[in-house]
Amino acid sequence: MKLTRQLALLVLAPALLAAPACVSVKSMMKGTPSAVISKRLPALEILADQGPLAMNDGALAEDPLKLFQQECRINLTEATDSATYGYAKLIVKKVKTLRTGRGLQGLQVVTFLVPAVIGVPLEWYRTTLQAEVQVSDAAGNLLGSYSGTGNSEVKVAMYHGYSQTAAPRLADIIALRGAMAQIRPQLDTATARLRPLLLAGGTVENPTLPSSAATTGR
Repeated sequence: MKLTRQLALLVLAPALLAAPACVSVKSMMKGTPSAVISKRLPALEILADQGPLAMNDGALAEDPLKLFQQECRINLTEATDSATYGYAKLIVKKVKTLRTGRGLQGLQVVTFLVPAVIGVPLEWYRTTLQAEVQVSDAAGNLLGSYSGTGNSEVKVAMYHGYSQTAAPRLADIIALRGAMAQIRPQLDTATARLRPLLLAGGTVENPTLPSSAATTGR
């Protein structure tokens, strides 16, 4: 009986790692919600610092910058093809990911993944992430900083969840989106103060156009 279980584990382990996902991570990366602030900020250079996210097993090095660029383009800043008036920098301050439900995998193996086929998750990735957005003028003077916390819960499951390789990245993405969603209304409130300060500070020398891009970390 023990040998049979060991053989089952060897045969079914690849399925646990590559369980079919119902939605792709790529579609989630492109799914920034439209929630435009009342008065957009002037065009800015967009920066990102992964911070401790660089040590996580989920998000790719470029994910924070791409998500923040989308957020700024869709909801926060004016478009430009000529000048930028300062900097908006996303900084990941804290991140914690927990994997729960892994004990169920033993049951899945000895029952030849029957529970997984009918929708029982293999495990969950739960991420809590704290991020900050700093807005500075063209000279680099900090004008304001705004923080938020996001949470996520992503299940690994066949047909009704995500694969074991995609789930940790998606958990980080959703948590980061949640943090930015908390920051957005703070920027909406602050834009009346920030806009004149950014415009008065002049333009950035040698701006990155048409879309700014810089990331630090991993």
